[in-house]
Amino acid sequence: MAQMVFKRYEIKYRLTDAQRERLERVMAGHMVPDEYGPSTVRNIYFDTPTYLLARRSAEHPDYKEKIRLRSYCPASDDTPVFLELKKKCDGIVYKRRCTLAQRDALDLLTGRRAPKTQIEREIAFSAGRYEGLAPAMMVAYDREAFYAADDHEFRMTFDRAVRCRWDEVSLAGSTAGHVLTPQGTSLLEVKCAFGMPLWLADFLSEEGIFKASFSKYGAAVAYQMGAAQRQVARPRMRHARRPRLGIETSRAQRGLAANLAACV
Repeated sequence: MAQMVFKRYEIKYRLTDAQRERLERVMAGHMVPDEYGPSTVRNIYFDTPTYLLARRSAEHPDYKEKIRLRSYCPASDDTPVFLELKKKCDGIVYKRRCTLAQRDALDLLTGRRAPKTQIEREIAFSAGRYEGLAPAMMVAYDREAFYAADDHEFRMTFDRAVRCRWDEVSLAGSTAGHVLTPQGTSLLEVKCAFGMPLWLADFLSEEGIFKASFSKYGAAVAYQMGAAQRQVARPRMRHARRPRLGIETSRAQRGLAANLAACV
């Protein structure tokens, strides 16, 4: 049965392909590949029309939260998906998730479906605090996951080709979008309840790899704002149609865009 409640640290690092290859050789004696193998993770992040959750996250508060749908395959209305509430408080990540048909998950977030479990009630309560909450961004990436042979709570994931789109926010069909991470790199996430094993700490130290602040959703919103800024700066052409970006640019938003991608 899939885990539904999490409390852990999540530490991120940027690795080149060469560094990842060397790390995987070290991991061979300690980590086991996830039973599902390589996968494409699809997410829909929810936010208000003014991107309140993204803006709050960019301010680096002691507490912040995100609400999202997640699937590992193309999802229709009847496909079971994960509905997740992810919180971060004083550096510790708390995650609650439940499995629902996508239609039911959307109805729960909009108040059209009454919650039936404690986790559903927690998610519905958080969603109800944000006026106008709606799908804001699709973020996808290619993931390989591993867990420790002697501790299934210790996990390491490698994500490649983090990409986003906001014009077709859906878990169905293609995962094509604007790529947010450089080719030839991976985003490593170390997920642990306690300390990091010595073999991993030694490897990171020897390689000179340090923690990286990177939010996939924050980077996606920053990219969207940058696209809007580029469109505004481009000379207007007669009869040209401007793309519907769903957000207007301002001086404050330009400052926000500079900080969003650095949110953990």
